[in-house]
Order: sequence, then structure tokens, then C-alpha cells
Amino acid sequence: MSYVALARKYRPKRFSEMVGQEHVRRALSNALEADRVHHAFLFTGTRGVGKTTIARILAKCLNCEVRVGPEPCGVCSACREIDEGRFVDLIEVDAASRTKVDDTRELLDNVQYAPTRGRYKVYLIDEVHMLSTHSFNALLKTLEEPPPRVKFLLATTDPQKLPLTVLSRCLQFNLKRLPVALLIERMRAILEAEGIAFDAAAVRLIAQAADGSVRDGLSLLDQLLAFGGGKAGEPEARAMLGTIARDHVVRLAELLGGGDAAAILAAARSLDEFAPDYAQLLDELASLLVRIAVKQVLPQFEGDELYDPELLERLAACLAPEDVQLYYQTAIIGRRDLPLAPDPRTGFEMTLLRMLAFRPTGAAGESLPVPRPDSSRTAAAAAPSRTPQATATAAAATVAPSAGAPGGDAWASLIGQLDLQGAARQLASHCVLIGREGAVVRLALDPRNQLVRTRAQEEKLAQALSRHYGEPVRLEFVAAEAAVQTPAQALERASLAELDAARQTLDVDPTVRALKERFGATLLPDTVRPAK
Repeated sequence: MSYVALARKYRPKRFSEMVGQEHVRRALSNALEADRVHHAFLFTGTRGVGKTTIARILAKCLNCEVRVGPEPCGVCSACREIDEGRFVDLIEVDAASRTKVDDTRELLDNVQYAPTRGRYKVYLIDEVHMLSTHSFNALLKTLEEPPPRVKFLLATTDPQKLPLTVLSRCLQFNLKRLPVALLIERMRAILEAEGIAFDAAAVRLIAQAADGSVRDGLSLLDQLLAFGGGKAGEPEARAMLGTIARDHVVRLAELLGGGDAAAILAAARSLDEFAPDYAQLLDELASLLVRIAVKQVLPQFEGDELYDPELLERLAACLAPEDVQLYYQTAIIGRRDLPLAPDPRTGFEMTLLRMLAFRPTGAAGESLPVPRPDSSRTAAAAAPSRTPQATATAAAATVAPSAGAPGGDAWASLIGQLDLQGAARQLASHCVLIGREGAVVRLALDPRNQLVRTRAQEEKLAQALSRHYGEPVRLEFVAAEAAVQTPAQALERASLAELDAARQTLDVDPTVRALKERFGATLLPDTVRPAK
């Protein structure tokens, strides 16, 4: 039984073999080439990102018998002994188990003596933040005035616990969490070198679960190979990690697009038999929503190992972009609040119901329809081609609605049927429909309200009209005549007339008249409001 764990077997032995951490590799390589190596280094970062690995490679670079530089030979006795952990001049210390000041003094008693075998005596102190205050004080003097042939390499996952006096005497390098793409690339190379068949989706799941740690990722990969009987398949990876199959997450996204609360609750409750991690399930749903949003913005997005472009295109067509944004925000907030729920399943179901509860609705309360991709893209491509300034210049003459065009009341009624909200609805209410010729809808815009017209609002109005007419349309704007009454102006005049009527009614009211005559009261018109 001489099996070696993948994390140990494929531990980098030189800087060129490391994955990521380019900022650290470059600084150390330049220092070695220029022979300007500091006497104390501090490597910080989360577990498994390469702190002790970089320290050992640096020790090897300093003591290689063939050359001093960023690329040790790897075959001389010093390089081999360092790789095997038996080099006499590399003193590795686990500070977590040697926290007492007596341990530190014993360790530093031999600092003043010259190296036994190598060029430098290297002290590698792991988890250095675990040392006691007295131990740091014992170490401080040596760090300040070290012997010429001694180097200190300190590693920690919690640099905030180190005294400032120690930090100020070290060159500090913060090692970053590795991106999922780099972890996938590393695992693929190892699996191919081992001759092991694998599913790309399984490798991605393991890389995501590693949370930026190479060592954790390779340990999980070892576990997957043991769990799957030497195979790295997606079903085995999901079973080992306790994640739900992709089909269930996709089904939830499809049901959210349909807005059927009963079906969504039924699907959520059916997952209970798998005893899922509901926090992870919300993470997967949020991750899918991100991909859908990217697909809606960039149609050329090719997906990844988990979700292919055809699936994303289908989901992007059945979910409105604003719904995707809302669902994503609700999912991550629900994920955060899950520990506060009565139980995880209840919190998960409430998150799904919250997505539907806050879904945008039309004027009559119905859910907004999803824009058809073709109409949306056509309108989006056509509308930005003319800026407000360019259109206004092209239409120098003012225009009134043609005899055959719908009147102001008909346009106001049409606006009520469109699924428009906010600024886009304001833009429509400040216009009058002049007429429609094929795919061109001509609108007269009130010149006093040009600021409400933006490219984004034009695009939304074009999409709404495209859905209403059942085919793609594009908009052309001209300046409206003063005599033309837009729906906004009609509403304003109706409100003023209602206010004026309320003031007149109040002015002739017997009670008000009596107050005026007896007490000399005065009616303030600006304080009068119509009763709703």
C-alpha cells in the first residue's frame, strides 16, 4: 500500500510548476536573479494556496548545489533532501505545537552557527500567528539583526494576529485564492497524467467545492476517485458533495419563468427526499441565473461544463431579464437569511415564494409577459440607431397626427394595454401616435419633455409595441405641435379641472361662507385638494 495522495504527489517542486500566484513568483524570481533576497519573508493566505510550498521552493533555490536562482536543478543532493523533508539546514517548525517561549529560545539557540550542509540555514515557521507574546519577543531580536547566512520564512492564515513589530521586519506576500478555471485546468492535467477518465462537469463541481484551495481540491478529487471506484463522474461527484442534480435546478428556473406557485412548491417539496443542502441549492440556482443573465446580454455566450448554450438560450427566452435580476438578488439574500429560518426547507420555500411575490406586474395586476427574443433584439438593434438629437434634427418641422391615426384618447387607451412601467411609461404618455407604416411607428413627442427620452426607454417602448402588434417595430420621433394633446397633458388638464371644481365647491359651501362672514376667515386655494 504505497499510494501517495495527489496533493503530495503533484506538489510543485519549482516556481514554473506552480498554478497562479504570479505576483509572488515574479517578485521572488527577480530577487534571486539579482541576489537581493531579504532575510525574512511572510507568506499569508487561506489554507492550501501554496504558502509552505513556495517557502520550500525558495529554500531549494537558496541551497541548490548547482546554481542559485529561480530554477533549482532538482537533482542535486540538497534539492532531493529538501523535497524529501530531510535537509539538515531547513528547519521546519509548526508554531501551533511549539507556542512556549522556551521552545522558541531552544529553536533560536543555534541561529548564530553557520549552516551545516547548505549555503543558507532556513527557518520555516508555519502558522506563526500561534506563537505566544513572549515567543514573538524572543524572535524579534533575531529578525531585527539576523546572522548573514540565515533566512526566515514565516507562513500564516491569520496575519492580523501578528505583532506590528514582526510585520515591519518581513517582506509580506498575500497568496490569493485560485479561480475555478485554474483549478479545473490543474485537475484536468493531473487526471490526464494519471490516465483516469473523467466528466468535465465533475471536475468543475470539485473545483467549485475547493473554494480556491489547490490542496482541498486535490483532496476532494482523491475522495471522489475512492467514492467512484476510480472514476470521476458527475453523478458520483454530486452524490459525494451532497448536491442536487442539475435537472432539478433547471426545473426550478423553468417553473419560475411560468410563475406557477403551486408547481414551484411541489417541485421544492419533492427535493426533500434527497436531503439536500438548501444553502447549496440556492447557490446553484443563483449560479444558473448568472449564466442566464449573461446569455441574455451576450447571445454568443457558449455556456460551460455544467450548462450548455442551448439550455441557457431556452431559459433566457422564458425568463424576462428584469425577473432574472430579481430572482438572483432574492436567492442570495435568501441564502444569507437561511440560518434564521425555522428550518432550511421552510427558508428555501419562502425564498422561492418571495421571488414570485415581488415579480413585476402590469397595470391590471397580471404578470408581465416575457419579451420574445427576436422582437427584443430587433427593437434593441433598431432603436439605438437614432439618438434623440439626431431625430430632432431630422424632423425640423412640427407634425400633428394624421387624419387616419388614432386620437389622443385611443393612444392613451393603448398605453394602458402595454406592459410599461416607470420612465418608459412616462415617455409614452408624453407622445401622440401619428401613425404606423409597416414596421415603423411614428410618434410626436412633446418638445418640453425631451429629457424623458433616453435610448433605454425608447428600447423598452419599442419592445412593448412589438409585443402588442405581434411583430418587430421601430420608432421614429418628431416634435409635436402645440395644439396636439398628449395623454400626460390630458391627465394634467383633467387634474387641474378637478382641482378647480373642488375649490369652487368649497367656496360656495355654507359652512365656509359662515366662517368668512362671522370670523373674517380666508380660504387658501393652494391647500385645497380633491377628495379621492
